[in-house]
Amino acid sequence: MKQENNKEIILAGGCFWGTEKYFQAIKGVIKTEVGYANGKTPNPTYKEVCSGKTGHAEAVKLVYDASVVSLPFLLDMYYQVIDPVALNRQGNDVGTQYRTGIYYADPQDKPVILESLKELQTHFEKKLAIEVLPLENYSSAEDYHQKYLDKNPGGYCHIGTSAFKKAAQAVDDTVRGEK
Repeated sequence: MKQENNKEIILAGGCFWGTEKYFQAIKGVIKTEVGYANGKTPNPTYKEVCSGKTGHAEAVKLVYDASVVSLPFLLDMYYQVIDPVALNRQGNDVGTQYRTGIYYADPQDKPVILESLKELQTHFEKKLAIEVLPLENYSSAEDYHQKYLDKNPGGYCHIGTSAFKKAAQAVDDTVRGEK
């Protein structure tokens, strides 16, 4: 893995515990971290985010090796574990902090994201509820939230365990030159 191939994307997909576990299983994802994205207060606590007053989304920061896995592939995997037309909710979790969103640090990612969403929209009559914005701010969640489902295997998650297994077996054939 060469450092120059490393890229970053922030994905909000409801409760960040399951989203993190899902993505940490994908080959080519080097690092995951749960945190709070694009809110209006610096370094919020979980309790503050849950109040709905900070404007943050529970999100997962992904660092990935672009020579192993592509952004379009990661986005396709993301769409498989969210309800892309649900506004401010995923599974049993309801509130603005559980909204879906794609937050990019690299402006070159925006057209890739928009093209991906255009394709996704063709599968739904309802308008997609996934916000796409440049990353304005991000702060790490408290330590007890990091790798939470690894530490608490029975913890609630809107993403089923079968999805975790599927993520571990997923291979981006495009990057491997097979498509």
